[in-house]
Amino acid sequence: MYIPDIELQSPAAIRQFQEKALQHLLGYLRQFSPFYKEWFARHGLDTDSIRGIGDLHRIPVVGKEDLQQRNWDFLCVDKGRIAEYTSTSGTLGKPVIIPLTEKDLERLTYNEFISFSCAGGTDEDIYQLMLTLDRQFMAGMAYYSGIRKIGAGVLRVGPGVPSMQWENISRIQPTTIVAVPSFILKLIAFAEEHGIDINASSVKKAVCIGENIRNTDYTYNVLGKKITDKWNIRLFSTYASTEMQTAFTECKAGRGGHHHPELLIVELLDENDQPVPPGAPGEVTITTLGVEAMPLLRYKTGDICQYDTAPCSCGRQTLRLSPVIGRRKQMIKYKGTTLYPPALYDLLSDMEEVKEFIVEVFSNEIGTDEILLHLSPTEVNEDVDRRIKSYLQAKLRVIPQVKYCSMQEILKMQFPEGSRKPVKFLDNR
Repeated sequence: MYIPDIELQSPAAIRQFQEKALQHLLGYLRQFSPFYKEWFARHGLDTDSIRGIGDLHRIPVVGKEDLQQRNWDFLCVDKGRIAEYTSTSGTLGKPVIIPLTEKDLERLTYNEFISFSCAGGTDEDIYQLMLTLDRQFMAGMAYYSGIRKIGAGVLRVGPGVPSMQWENISRIQPTTIVAVPSFILKLIAFAEEHGIDINASSVKKAVCIGENIRNTDYTYNVLGKKITDKWNIRLFSTYASTEMQTAFTECKAGRGGHHHPELLIVELLDENDQPVPPGAPGEVTITTLGVEAMPLLRYKTGDICQYDTAPCSCGRQTLRLSPVIGRRKQMIKYKGTTLYPPALYDLLSDMEEVKEFIVEVFSNEIGTDEILLHLSPTEVNEDVDRRIKSYLQAKLRVIPQVKYCSMQEILKMQFPEGSRKPVKFLDNR
């Protein structure tokens, strides 16, 4: 298992390494970034006075809205040097174009190489990719190139179609799948329906993308339990975003996603942009290192996580991030209760009466949040309706609005045209 030397160094050595990289980044932005040149001038900031990570708080943070509104002003290279154009999914608004130079593509490959290595990957593995590699999706391309750098075999099957996934598992015998966890449940259901012994298959590991499989104490959440109760495979959780061009991936200890300090400076900030202590929720705020085309400085991702700085049993000395608790913009204030969508996903995934769901939030006539749950129930009758609403009241203390839909209606909502990943949350506020 390959571990970069810097990740085994002391926290002091890691900090020293990052502070040197930060100085290089500040000089680069001063020279080449139209947005940051203006940003520094507007805030009267002399970047020469930023001597270390302890001074970062003096630089005002940048948000997703800045990147959406002034996308091309963040570009630091001539367009003739751009090798690949990727984009965000647009979950929180207008998609953002993230271009990459050849050097950025090499960095992205390295990121996934060390991430898959962190998750126990070796050149003896065969990975089955159950996700799209097109539609400007950075992650799909990154996974593929990182796996190739490990020297492992790779099988690009694409998303969906459980029958085709199982046919390839049978014929090619992959050791690891890369998939959205809720789709793994569909693989299990298909196997049970067609008499496939999943525990006799070649698959021993799953790298889980896009959805949480753990609680903040690193125990399996409902989704993680449902998978591992049926399928004896090791799950590895990941967290990443297109903007950061970097991933946080679990090691075998399963105690949070490891930070790669050679690629990213990470801060967790409260609502007043002040750092939070270990174990407290804060917004993941990143500064990219080694990015050439569109580097970011103190960029707030909108994702709320916790972090842990204790040394890991794998030997890495790096910070570890918890699963995403929620997104700042998706926070719901519902009848005196603060909720994030992932908490509702866990609740609905745990209900035997619910096959699939969509959570919709909208504003009522007095401007407060209302929740409408679109549910595909196992049956449509008064008894099922009563059980669902009693469960919701017991867990939430209030009953959201419920609309029962067919599975076809739910799937149409979950996979709108052009979508790269399933949609489970509709924010119509």
